[in-house]
Amino acid sequence: MLTDGEVAQYREDGFLHCRGVLDGEDVEALRAACDDAGIRAGLNARGYEEKIVHLHPLTTMHAAFKALAADARILERVARLIGPDLQLQQSKLATKPPRAGKGQFQWHQDFAFFPHTNTDLLAVFVMLDDCTLENGCLHVVRGSHGLGLLDHAQDGRFSGACQEARHFSDPSRVVALEGRAGDLTLHHALTLHASFNNLSGRPRRGAIYQYRAADAYQLQGRVFDDTGWQVRGADRGRIRCDAGALAISKRAYGGSLGHAEHQEGPAAREWNAPAAEPQPAGAAMG
Repeated sequence: MLTDGEVAQYREDGFLHCRGVLDGEDVEALRAACDDAGIRAGLNARGYEEKIVHLHPLTTMHAAFKALAADARILERVARLIGPDLQLQQSKLATKPPRAGKGQFQWHQDFAFFPHTNTDLLAVFVMLDDCTLENGCLHVVRGSHGLGLLDHAQDGRFSGACQEARHFSDPSRVVALEGRAGDLTLHHALTLHASFNNLSGRPRRGAIYQYRAADAYQLQGRVFDDTGWQVRGADRGRIRCDAGALAISKRAYGGSLGHAEHQEGPAAREWNAPAAEPQPAGAAMG
């Protein structure tokens, strides 16, 4: 699904844009899923008309988004980049408010939110609407995944935003990922990225799936209901560690390490469970 040239481009740049992966029928079905009563209630409760909303865990909210997380058109691309054994780390619906001038998300690296023992993680952004400069498309810093984990702490506590502005201040390194509904973008968990205010007055929606190699063990951050879902390959029962040290900042929830101790959310645990073996005819019950 990815050419050798695209793989090499991802390794160098830290991101990739795949155009026209989903067709118009696919996109319309996903847009209809966004209007499901449960998803609408979640967006309304979080004030989506006034601010950017990340609605987790998307795979548990509608069957269409669970199916998309395991879609071969996505997983075959991801497997070329981080290996054949894949787990979902999280899923969410990202919406920018329809009110013009709202919806900025600061520069950050995803890895800072959920550090793992290795960096074979990436995010897939599925465009449900056209993404343009006007409505706050994603911006990335080319090659920034090579910088390692940058400082996201203020006064020793995790802030959610990169504090090293020199790394995103050079406009020649910043790429705007404009695209059409049905496109995918993939970016490394260490790639610096941000999105700016929606100036269009119309909503901008995207489904985001964060995948990890099955041997990447989460050290900190939130564990969602679908965290740890084995979407491709198998869990080989090993943990792979990159050489080096990580600076860990305190979290405001779940203790200093967040929820990461458990590694697997309840929905993922159910989906990963092997099917019960059928009992032979006449087997005793009770």
